[in-house]
Amino acid sequence: MKIYQVDAFAATLFQGNPAAVVPLPAWLPDALMQNIAMENNLAETAFIVPQQKPGAARPDSGGDAYDYLIRWFTPTVEVELCGHATLAAGHVVFRHLEFKGEVVVFRSLHSGELRVSKEEEGAAAVSPATDGTDRSIDGKLVLDFPANPPSLVEPSGQEVIFEGLGIQNRALYKGRHDYMIVMDDQGQVEALNPDFKILAGSGGRGVVVTAPGKKSDFVSRCFYPQSGIDEDPVTGSAHTMMTPYWAGRLGKDRLSAIQLSRRKGFLDCRLAGDRVFMGGYARTFLQGEIFL
Repeated sequence: MKIYQVDAFAATLFQGNPAAVVPLPAWLPDALMQNIAMENNLAETAFIVPQQKPGAARPDSGGDAYDYLIRWFTPTVEVELCGHATLAAGHVVFRHLEFKGEVVVFRSLHSGELRVSKEEEGAAAVSPATDGTDRSIDGKLVLDFPANPPSLVEPSGQEVIFEGLGIQNRALYKGRHDYMIVMDDQGQVEALNPDFKILAGSGGRGVVVTAPGKKSDFVSRCFYPQSGIDEDPVTGSAHTMMTPYWAGRLGKDRLSAIQLSRRKGFLDCRLAGDRVFMGGYARTFLQGEIFL
């Protein structure tokens, strides 16, 4: 079977978040997909299965039309939502699977319909890459995900989060998947040196730390030791939580974001009602064969 490795939300290769994408004719056993993800040892491996009759609804689709079913696995667990691996999957469908449309619709088990579209301006609007490569064949893609506004929660019972981050207790937010802490400035986020063994004892999928950015509207770092990933390079799903927060705080619905991992990730975010649109580039690093 084919496998692709894609750098998502990357300005150039070797930035952003690498994800594996495995197109399948039908689902493999869950244990086998988990083993493939473990073997890949990337933050996420996305498995996609095509609609048998394109444009038509299937019984397992919730009654809606879609192009592909999608599931995501870390090296240790299946997750309910993954943004960067969905962007990578959209890139593979457009670039390598000869998809002719402008929007690919994925149907997920827990997060409903997810869309990846080509940026409206098209490839001609893409600026030249700083590494000298031609990005015109890989224009910006845009994720359409459900918004996930965070709510203030009582920090009691989650002191392990502050202990693991090595910071004083402060306001704690919780979205559908992750906890979120807002720092005063970008420098505080950059200076974090978490104890991941302690942080792994917190609840939820992970912990997101965010602050106003120096060269962007907001910055973040995302920690997921509970899910087998100490620090995620770029986390699209976390931006469905941060975008509503910062849109409300800054009073605007279009925001620029940088995830401050070692690889760094760059996102253009827009809040539109109960949806969050996240734009970024994706680049294929490799394609190969899995032998089972």
